[in-house]
Amino acid sequence: MDFSLLLVVAVAVTGLIWLADRLWWRRGRLARLSAVEAEAQEPLAGEARERLLKEPWPVDYARSFFPVLLVVLVVRSFLVEPFQIPSGSMRPTLEVGDFILVNKYAYGLRLPVTHTRIVELGEPQRGDVMVFRFPSEPSVNFIKRVVGLPGDRVRYEGKQLYINGEAVPKALLEEGPATAPRELLLEERLGERGHLIYNNPQDPGPQVREVVVPEGHYFTIGDNRDHSNDSRYWGFVPEANIVGRAFAVWMHWDGGLPSFTSVRRIQ
Repeated sequence: MDFSLLLVVAVAVTGLIWLADRLWWRRGRLARLSAVEAEAQEPLAGEARERLLKEPWPVDYARSFFPVLLVVLVVRSFLVEPFQIPSGSMRPTLEVGDFILVNKYAYGLRLPVTHTRIVELGEPQRGDVMVFRFPSEPSVNFIKRVVGLPGDRVRYEGKQLYINGEAVPKALLEEGPATAPRELLLEERLGERGHLIYNNPQDPGPQVREVVVPEGHYFTIGDNRDHSNDSRYWGFVPEANIVGRAFAVWMHWDGGLPSFTSVRRIQ
């Protein structure tokens, strides 16, 4: 179900009902009131007046919900949108059950539903955690880390990421951490930006010979390197599929009580 489409339809319907009332239906109610007062030769008051001026229930609901829905649509489409992390492909950066906030204007303003970019404000940077629509199934949202920009040469062999022929630096922090006993916890650095990743020494993982990222596309990888369905398997992310940049975790919920102790910025 496309929530953006439902929201746009709801705004359009309530807005049209409210507008029709302001332009035509309210005038009709006022005309009926004037006719009754002229016949009675005195102004009406109290319940009789309220009854003639009472808005039909669709108008009453539309007047109440239209401004709220409009604000939600604007904020969700152009400013910030919440998402829930459904899988462990971005561990240890993001855990299953994390609720994140996504900056919708970092990479330009896009129309809801069609996702057409109407204002260019910026482009994804190497190391960004990006939300995008899955290339072969646009109704599904993915979240991965951007490692390859247009024109970059990307290779992934022996659990080592190479960008433009250079190995991306990484350092071992812990073997078999409590949160992932079979993994190696490492810090990887893309330029000046560091982030944590998992590698499983028992899993050969995918191997990617050097590929060149086409113009208008990006190469993305999950931080849980041996448990992530990403560009190493299905290719590049088109610019048109970008949703926004994930920048914060605001809540964690794994089925019990929601927790706000893990509120943090996303590195």
